[in-house]
Amino acid sequence: MVSQRYFPFLRPIALGVAALVLTGCATFSQDGGLDTVSAMTKERTGQSVQFSRPGSNTESVDNSVNQLLSKPLNPDTAIQVALMNNKNLQASLAELGIAEADFVQAGRMRNPSLSFGRMAGGGEVEIERSIMFDIIGLLTIPVRSDIEGRRFEQAKLQAASQAVRLASDTRKAFFSAVAAQQTVQYTEQVRSAAEASAELARRMAQVGNFSKLDQAREQAFYADATAQIARAKHNATVAREQLSRLMGLWGQKTAFKLPDRLPDLPKNPDTINDIESQAMQQRLDVQMAKRDTEMTASALGLSRATGFINVLHAGYVNKSTNDAPRENGYEIELELPIFDWGRSRTWKAEAIYMQSVHRTAYTAIRARSEVREAYSAYQTSYDLAKHYRDEVVPLRKKISDEMLLRYNGMLVGVFELLADSRAQITSVNTAIEAQRDYWLAETDLQAAINGTGGASTSMRGQASGEAAQAH
Repeated sequence: MVSQRYFPFLRPIALGVAALVLTGCATFSQDGGLDTVSAMTKERTGQSVQFSRPGSNTESVDNSVNQLLSKPLNPDTAIQVALMNNKNLQASLAELGIAEADFVQAGRMRNPSLSFGRMAGGGEVEIERSIMFDIIGLLTIPVRSDIEGRRFEQAKLQAASQAVRLASDTRKAFFSAVAAQQTVQYTEQVRSAAEASAELARRMAQVGNFSKLDQAREQAFYADATAQIARAKHNATVAREQLSRLMGLWGQKTAFKLPDRLPDLPKNPDTINDIESQAMQQRLDVQMAKRDTEMTASALGLSRATGFINVLHAGYVNKSTNDAPRENGYEIELELPIFDWGRSRTWKAEAIYMQSVHRTAYTAIRARSEVREAYSAYQTSYDLAKHYRDEVVPLRKKISDEMLLRYNGMLVGVFELLADSRAQITSVNTAIEAQRDYWLAETDLQAAINGTGGASTSMRGQASGEAAQAH
């Protein structure tokens, strides 16, 4: 215990502590980081995100969704509905509030501890009061604030990555749903033709102009066409439900309208120069990996700073008895590094940092590979879709026209004409699939450039855990 005459020396320290606390306190932002997330998402998808707070803008979101669903969907409107209405994305946006709360909390000094003691015996009463402040916590506020600030920025990148990935998945689900619906329409035409062929074969067999073998073949083709349309309808239902889930729709809202056919192919595929450089600059998973490494480095610095001494408390002490003057002073509490010198915490932090460095390098290598692969798939799918559109389907149509001319000239029979029509089925179905695959590949290419692949280690994982253990 230090006598009262030494206590005035603590006043400058108290003033310094108060000034540091007041200048270092972080405050909550007005947008909660949503503006940054929305800007990054709009830059990559053309659509912004909106966070639905309970009881605030829920009705406005519902009205906007209903208005978009009142007309046939296109890829952009489907993405717009998903970004507003997908509940999983809303949960990711809520993570921003958690990260910002941790950031604000890290910029504030821990609450002091107050103790009170009373001892009585032999007619003497001794009362001791003290208030203790966490000095190590105060000194490490800048480092802890920096770590939590990086975590908050990481949460923004993570939320933007979720939004961009949702937009990509929704766009692909839209094209798959339209293609599946288009296949159903064509399969129904095939079944109608097969039904007419089977009926004609039955009538001709009844009058003895058709063999039982040929009749069985026509009936088998009709039965197979009936099975194919059942399968096509189920596939269309699956694709439509996938799109409904991504857009967050249920009830009557699932009765949205889709266009009758896929969009036409562009005249020429896009030529992208320096595609790997673009990916390194724009991919969100690469940016998250870099931020994760930076934050882990900060956590490593905190671990080294507090490795030897990580408990240091100082505060004001007041003591009084019933037969002596009151005494005032200060008290310092220091943890003695006798058994634990902090080497294990520092060693762990260094290992986590090296792990983060290697993961960042792996993320960059994977991003470069993915974007090259996606560009190759994009070019190949365009060439195939164009080949079917310009070569295969026109040839099949030309053959069909020639067969029709020969049928009109009584050079071929009706069943030969129907057999030729069946040969077109595979070509048309493959052409629809090739056109669908082009739009899926085009979406995957944009996703590979913007970075909607697997994200790097979460900020709320290893590095943040090390920051918590360091103090």
